[in-house]
Amino acid sequence: MSPELIEHFRNPRNVGELPPPAVTVEVSNPACGDILRLSALIENGRIAEARFKVRGCTASIASGSALTELLAGRDSAGLRKLTAADVDRAVGGLSNESKHAAALCLDAVRALLANLPSSKSATNSVAS
Repeated sequence: MSPELIEHFRNPRNVGELPPPAVTVEVSNPACGDILRLSALIENGRIAEARFKVRGCTASIASGSALTELLAGRDSAGLRKLTAADVDRAVGGLSNESKHAAALCLDAVRALLANLPSSKSATNSVAS
């Protein structure tokens, strides 16, 4: 395990949930049983704040933490550009057995995008 992964696991950033009007999504990986709940507050078309909760392995906890940092300040176009490889790099690389953690994060980003307000002029999001 990389030092970055260990750091995100031992000291996860942005743990918890945001209240409405934040958008909250939950995704799971049926193969491993990991569950990621992601909340994001949108202001002026960008992610102003993100929080996460994970029930899963070390890699999923660390990846969820890293994901919240990757989301900060991004607009919809920036979210669409995120890849599992971005999450993988943010935790210093995942072993082949742990790549599912980055995929779970990307699933959460896709779910978040599907639940964002359609108006780019929206200053806040609605709870899903």
